[in-house]
Amino acid sequence: MRVLVTGAHGLLGAAIARAFANCEHVEAADRRTLDITDAGAIEAMAERVRPDAIVNCAAYNDVDGAETHAEQALEVNAFAVLALARVARDRGAAFVHYSTDFVFDGEAARPYEETDAPNPRSVYASSKLLGDWFAQDAGRSYVLRVESLFGGPGVHAGARRGSLGTIVDRVRAGDEVPAFADRTVSPSYTPDVAAATRRLLEDAAPPGTYHCANSGAATWVDIAREAARLLGREPRVKPLTLESVSLRAPRPRYCALSNAKLASLGIVMPSWQDALRRYLEIL
Repeated sequence: MRVLVTGAHGLLGAAIARAFANCEHVEAADRRTLDITDAGAIEAMAERVRPDAIVNCAAYNDVDGAETHAEQALEVNAFAVLALARVARDRGAAFVHYSTDFVFDGEAARPYEETDAPNPRSVYASSKLLGDWFAQDAGRSYVLRVESLFGGPGVHAGARRGSLGTIVDRVRAGDEVPAFADRTVSPSYTPDVAAATRRLLEDAAPPGTYHCANSGAATWVDIAREAARLLGREPRVKPLTLESVSLRAPRPRYCALSNAKLASLGIVMPSWQDALRRYLEIL
């Protein structure tokens, strides 16, 4: 299999590139080698690589910044996805695109399923939902919703570490850890997401939308305390509420994702606690 990975120096992209490393060819492109907002550049790259699959890990992830830079968020999260999807379609390649829990409003009381209606409440969330829809232009497309990404070594020095990575850094340093007590999430360990992605492609699974987070749900306070326990440190957690902080863009309060659809295909995502343990073991 020949694979083109965009956003390959990011938290998720680095894990994807490693997961496919033993394929016939993996082109790990970052923003310096491929501008995904340039349709001509995408076509030229695809002409050279001749991919069987295009895996798009590039995204505009500044949730608050998107409120004042809507054009940039839409350009990367929506219209660039459309361009990638059309190149995949024209070349008969599978297309994988990663979405987010933010497409939901966070008003649920149980983990969101793929059939639940999206209701984005921010510019960032809306731009990502458009990308979900545009990805379908590829024909054989997989939209994988992930959230609260965290990953291990191999990530480019300039990449974001994610909320969980920051929490772990604070716990290890013995610092106080501010954490939301009223936001419930299903963390996504990038090696597990990458393994599930490869399985979907190799098994020629039915195209569609899949929730690809680790199993289970927890508040950020729960996650910080579990990290401290695993590290053998005394937890110094400062619980926060969404109302107590000033955020330009609203966050979904409850955004756990059900991965039962993946499990029905035999792709079982480990628990977030197990993923956190493996993450800490390699740091």
